[in-house]
Amino acid sequence: MSDAIRPQPGILDIALYEGGKAHVAGISNVLKLSSNENPFGPSAKAKEVFLRSVHSLHRYPSTDHAPLRQAIAEVHGLDPERVICGCGSDEIITFLMQAYAGPRDEVLFTEHGFLMYRISALAVGATPVEVPERERTTDVDALLAACTPRTRLVFIANPNNPTGTMIGAADVARLAAGLPPQAILVLDGAYAEYVPGFDAGLALLEGRGNVVMTRTFSKIYGLGGLRIGWGYGPKPIIDVLNRIRGPFNLSTTQLDVAEAAVRDQDHVAKCRAENARWRVWLAEALAEIGVPSDTSMANFILARFADAEEAEACDNFLQSQGLLVRRVTSYKLPHCLRITIGDEASSRRVAHAIAQFKGLR
Repeated sequence: MSDAIRPQPGILDIALYEGGKAHVAGISNVLKLSSNENPFGPSAKAKEVFLRSVHSLHRYPSTDHAPLRQAIAEVHGLDPERVICGCGSDEIITFLMQAYAGPRDEVLFTEHGFLMYRISALAVGATPVEVPERERTTDVDALLAACTPRTRLVFIANPNNPTGTMIGAADVARLAAGLPPQAILVLDGAYAEYVPGFDAGLALLEGRGNVVMTRTFSKIYGLGGLRIGWGYGPKPIIDVLNRIRGPFNLSTTQLDVAEAAVRDQDHVAKCRAENARWRVWLAEALAEIGVPSDTSMANFILARFADAEEAEACDNFLQSQGLLVRRVTSYKLPHCLRITIGDEASSRRVAHAIAQFKGLR
């Protein structure tokens, strides 16, 4: 290739994103607890709509996503004109970067925040700024101190991935109020549905012009394989994002299945309750054998080991048993393993295996 053909600045600085492991050589029946997937999958109503969608595969989808936006708005009490839909919440993040950040701009996020914040910032030539957390929890004071006249976007996931920790509404409001005037606060609510009674910052958003929220159908709705997300924000910002959104960025199947999923809140409630039950059980079971974790509000726990060597050894042992969890060295947590909350059988199996590794079974 000619030396004159070069990518835009920042792109070659991107480390390729690696998802959770799905396979182990020589083992055919693995238990995947590495990608924070819902063990119960999508609702029966969503599955039914998926099967019916085969009859319209020859038709282009709608360009305005109106039925899905309306369904989201009805369920969450929102203005449908301020909802935008994307290919996972990742695409909404990409839209925000493309529209509001570029060379000489800064994008802030916390030190253990979602890796796509850094990747998406570099992709548009912006400067990613990693801000320290406090005991694996978002530090509002540190974020505010890191802001400069170049700050354009500030991302926090609440609850956070991979730590599972979250901050309260008062801290989020203080962060939004303290940002410089040119900056947008992005509240990543990928795991918001796992927190009972949590509005993911919607009340704050309604009163401010500098806050945007992103959400996903990949977690509690069990639709990770279809890649559907959405965002909500001030009308002027959503109007800007829609100008760069591809007209057919979501298929008819994605739109119809997501609409059925969001309207089935009984399924969401069931998944939330089961997740909470086994999240507490697993955290307590591991704590009893010397593997602590912070209180998680998501569908995983971040298990802490003595050091990186013990975490790696435990991961290798679990893989030998057909159990896949997530190494989080890339998140600057080399001594930890992120473990998705599964059903009862999965939770008991992984707890037993870690106890075996520790020599207690």
